[in-house]
Amino acid sequence: MVASLAVALIMVPFTLLLVVAKMPLNDLDRGVAVELHEYALAHPGVTRVLIVWTDALGPWPWRIAVVAYAAWLLYRGAPRLAAWAVTTVTVGGLLGLALKIVVARARPHLPDPVALAPGDSFPSGHAVNVTLGAGVVVLLLLPSLPRWGRRLAWALAWFAVLSVAYTRVALGVHYVSDVVGGIVLGVAVIAATSAAFETWRREQGRRPASPVAEGVEPESVKVTHD
Repeated sequence: MVASLAVALIMVPFTLLLVVAKMPLNDLDRGVAVELHEYALAHPGVTRVLIVWTDALGPWPWRIAVVAYAAWLLYRGAPRLAAWAVTTVTVGGLLGLALKIVVARARPHLPDPVALAPGDSFPSGHAVNVTLGAGVVVLLLLPSLPRWGRRLAWALAWFAVLSVAYTRVALGVHYVSDVVGGIVLGVAVIAATSAAFETWRREQGRRPASPVAEGVEPESVKVTHD
């Protein structure tokens, strides 16, 4: 039952994204791309800051952070939680790459580009991976945070996601629909793997939990201190 739910949580938005991506570019995508490109050309200092920010919060820093956290969890005696973290970022990243190949949307073609990126455009790999990385890290941290800290963690995570998404469009390497698609896919994958992990918890006789409020394994604080 939950396995079916987990698949649906991925496939429904995945299918919708595929439909949207195959549609012709809309006025919003074109208009925003042109306006932000003109701003980037007129403000090179801001553009340099955006390049630093998008690189600092790019896919590999998040992957390294999650793998390092997973290694620490293994050391502290939480192998299933570590496996969930690595599986989530791996599956999400591979689905993003698969969708790029299927859609094969070209990146924006703008005069005097301020940044370049390889590969196809939809969905944005940066948007997928920042959503996966920030979401996984927050869900791992929640059990050890007070209530106000949990709100702050989610706020910072969403700031990271939205700011990176903005840089990709502002630098002219993605359309708005590319980054929105990346965020939706990242959220869907986290929801699916979290649902699967919650099923395992309940099969182990643990109380039902709300991952968004408590993390994927509320007992992890106790587990890692055994």
